[in-house]
This record gives sequence, structure tokens and C-alpha cells, in this order.
Amino acid sequence: MTDERDTDRLLEHDYDGIREYDNPMPRWWLYIFYACIVYAALYLLNVPGVGPGAGRLADYQRAMAVADSLVATNDPLRSVTEASLLLIAADPAQHALGQATFSSTCSPCHRADAGGNIGPNLTDAWWIHGGKPMEILKTVNEGVLAKGMPAWGKMLKPAQLLAVVGYVTTLSGNNPKNPKPPQGVRADSVGVR
Repeated sequence: MTDERDTDRLLEHDYDGIREYDNPMPRWWLYIFYACIVYAALYLLNVPGVGPGAGRLADYQRAMAVADSLVATNDPLRSVTEASLLLIAADPAQHALGQATFSSTCSPCHRADAGGNIGPNLTDAWWIHGGKPMEILKTVNEGVLAKGMPAWGKMLKPAQLLAVVGYVTTLSGNNPKNPKPPQGVRADSVGVR
């Protein structure tokens, strides 16, 4: 004997002779579910007061500002000037470090005498990306990926990077055997050196 209420709640499908009831979810569970949906919508809209702080985007921007300031204070290249690069170039110990770094990292493309191989000649007055010490530092540090020069700032220690830039500033006027033809803009025409 089945109650009429029971037959109303029976679902139409029959699986291996087993029929099941259509039991609704408890109301307390539904209220929690709907509250979660509302909270998620408010959270996505970044409504202040929902969640900790002034909103997740403000928290993210504040955290990024702190991270940027930490990176800036720990960046050894931040305080480098043209005068400090020229002082490094004049220091014999730094010159030797720069020459050793140049021989191990730069000479495959610029040749050991800096006359240019795949890379340009570094001994003449012509520069593709600028011949001022700070421009050379930028080129060596960031690289020129379109032309195949890696960003050496990511691979060299800061002392090596500064020493090799100082060394490159001393190469102008050397006369290598069979140098690569001039490329770029003449340094005299832009007031360099």
C-alpha cells in the first residue's frame, strides 16, 4: 500500500526495478548555497568591505608596490652613472675583470679583438644602439633579442656586467685586423665621445 504523497514524489525513471523519490534539498542548505553565490558575485565585483581590506585589487596593487620598492632598493644598477662607469673603466682590476668577461661571453660574437664577427665592431666610432657608457650598459644589460644578443644582465653578476661595460668603453680607437665594416650611427654625429 502506497500513500498518494509517496506516488507524487516518485520519479518516472526506473533503474533495475528501483524507483527513487524526488527529495528536495533542505532549506538551510539552499540558503547557504544562495548566500555563497551572492558573496562570490560581490567578491568578483571587488566590493570594499567584502573580504579583508579595501578589496582584492587594492590589496594586490599594494603588494605589488611593496615588491617593486624592494626590487628597486636591491638593484645594484640603479645608482650607476656615466661617471661611475668611466671610473670602473680606469680601474686596472675592473679592466682585467671586464676583459676576462668579454673574452668568455662577448668574443664569440664580437671577436677577441672586438673587431666584429656576428656582432658589430666595437672599436670604431659607429654604434647601432648608442655609444655612450649608459647606452652601452642598457644594451648589454637588456640585450637585443631581435639581433641575437642575449640580455647579459640576467646571466652576469652586477660586478661583471659593470666591468665589461667599462672595458667596452676603452675599446674605441683600437685597430683590429680585418674589422667588420661600420654599422649604425657615427658617434661624432650624436655627440658621443
